[in-house]
Amino acid sequence: MLVSMNSILEHANKHNYGVMAMNSINIEMARAGIQAAAEENSPMIIQFGPGQMGLHAHKEEMFPLVKELSDRVHVPIAINLDHGMDFSIISECINFGFTNVMFDGSSLSYEENLSRTETICAMAHSVGCSVEAELGHVGQAVNEDDEDDGLYTDPQKALAFIKYTGADALAVAIGTAHGNYPKNKIPKLDFERLRDLKRTLQMPLVLHGGSGCGEENLKKAVKYGINKINVATDAFSVAKNAINKAFEEDPTIDYLHLCIYIENEVKQFVKNYMHIIGSNNRYIFDETQYNGLE
Repeated sequence: MLVSMNSILEHANKHNYGVMAMNSINIEMARAGIQAAAEENSPMIIQFGPGQMGLHAHKEEMFPLVKELSDRVHVPIAINLDHGMDFSIISECINFGFTNVMFDGSSLSYEENLSRTETICAMAHSVGCSVEAELGHVGQAVNEDDEDDGLYTDPQKALAFIKYTGADALAVAIGTAHGNYPKNKIPKLDFERLRDLKRTLQMPLVLHGGSGCGEENLKKAVKYGINKINVATDAFSVAKNAINKAFEEDPTIDYLHLCIYIENEVKQFVKNYMHIIGSNNRYIFDETQYNGLE
C-alpha cells in the first residue's frame, strides 16, 4: 500500500531500525524492491532523482507503475523525489502524488536553505506529502568530501533548522559521500556526532551515500539513529553485474530472461539489505499505524 514516507520513518524512529530507499529507474528495479519488501514483511521506499527522471525514469510512467505495484502488497511503500533542488520539479512531484519530496538545499547558505525548506514544507504538508531536508552537505566520494568534517551537520544548528522549517526527516552529513569510494576504501563515520544529532533532534535521520559503507558501518549507523538509508550506486552495480553474470552462465540468454535474471538479483540484494538494517519482519498490520493515501 502507498503511504507517506513520514509514517514509515516515524515507526522506524520509534522502534530503532532502518528503511531502505532504493533509486529505481525501471520496472525491474521497482518490482524487485517492492516484492522483496512484501516477502520480508518490511516497509520500503522507492525513489528517483530529477536527473534520473529526465533521462529514463519519467515520473509520468514510473509513478503509476510504483503505485500499482504498491497497491498489490500488504506492506507500506513510499514514493520519494530524491535530491530535489528545482522548485518547479518539487511542486510537480507533490501535485503528481509523490508521498515525500526531498529538498536538497545543502549547497545554499544556511539562511536560504532554511527559507526554501520552510516554503516547501508548507506546500507539501497541505496535501499530505512529507518532506526530507538536508543540513550539512553530503558531497562526492570522488572528491573525498566524506573526509571534510567542515561539511558535517551541526546538532544545534539542526535543532533550530527543524523547529523553524517543520521538516519530517533530516539528511545528515557524518562521513559518507555519494558515488563510488576509491578502491578498498571504507568511509569512517562520525558516530559520536550521529549520537548527538539523534539525542538532540529525536526524529528520523537519513544517511545519504549509503553505498559502499560496509555492513558494519550500516548496522552501527542504524543503532545510533539512522532510519532511512539511500542506496543508488550499489543497486545499480548489482543490476549491471547481473548482466555480466547472466551472460557468463548462458551466452545465448535472450532479453526477456535477462530482464528476469536482473530483477531476481536485485530482489535478493534488497532482501539481504533489509536484514542488515533491521527492517525485515517489522510490519504488523494496523490501519492506524500508517497514513495511507488514495
